[in-house]
Amino acid sequence: MADNNPFPGENNTGHIWDDNIRELSNPPPRWWMIAFWASVLWWVAYGILYPMWPTGSGNTKGIMGWSQMQEYDAGVAEVEGVRAEFENQIKNLSAQQILANPGLSDYTVASAKVLFGDNCAACHGGGGQGNVGFPVLADDDWLYGGSIDALVQTITMGRRGIMTAHSKILSDAEIDGLANAILAGNPTSDPNFTQKGCIACHGMDGRGMAVLGSANLTDGIFRFMPEQGETQLDSIKRTIRYGVNDATEPKTREALMPTFGERLSKDDIKKLAVYVHKFGGGQ
Repeated sequence: MADNNPFPGENNTGHIWDDNIRELSNPPPRWWMIAFWASVLWWVAYGILYPMWPTGSGNTKGIMGWSQMQEYDAGVAEVEGVRAEFENQIKNLSAQQILANPGLSDYTVASAKVLFGDNCAACHGGGGQGNVGFPVLADDDWLYGGSIDALVQTITMGRRGIMTAHSKILSDAEIDGLANAILAGNPTSDPNFTQKGCIACHGMDGRGMAVLGSANLTDGIFRFMPEQGETQLDSIKRTIRYGVNDATEPKTREALMPTFGERLSKDDIKKLAVYVHKFGGGQ
């Protein structure tokens, strides 16, 4: 910094660097000063009108008495007022009747999205696409039936099917032959399908029985997706060998749909049933 000011009369502070870089003391532009003081006045006015200033017991309430919670509650009340017309209808109608009403059905699908996300998406995926070990809901292939009433029952009561492990009933070669026949969609072509009792649950034609929750083995849609490193054939063999929910087999597949009858209201269950039914068009 220079000892003497080489720029006399320039209104600088005398702070000069590198011979010509200096600090001036010019006042800010008038518009900037007006805006600055206006912002100060607005800040003071805001503190008077709205909650702001800290006090020993919390904060000032402001002369307008406004609060975020009051605004939130008013917003919720407004939304509930719009929903009330539809919610009252849902309360008094069956899931089948809701489904038959296009406007009410659309509202139900929109309002059930959060319900599905909170209660179902963890297992079945956000769009009903399923996950490893959990069934797809969007393919219109149902173990216990895809009617709207069947879906209400499934959500309310839950499901837990059982398939006997066949590791002690069938040889490896027999399991291989039966699995290949199922993969080809023609389980009845393998003699073991009839001889080893598969028809008792899956029917004479292999199309399954909704009353038992047994799978249709002819449509190429499989309850269990292959896990990492598996083919679909490997997955089918594992299901035949170890069964499903077989208490006598440590390696059995686990398949449990929990009951929601005590977790959700009847109206919420109806909403979910309509929402799931809409995934694939239902049966």
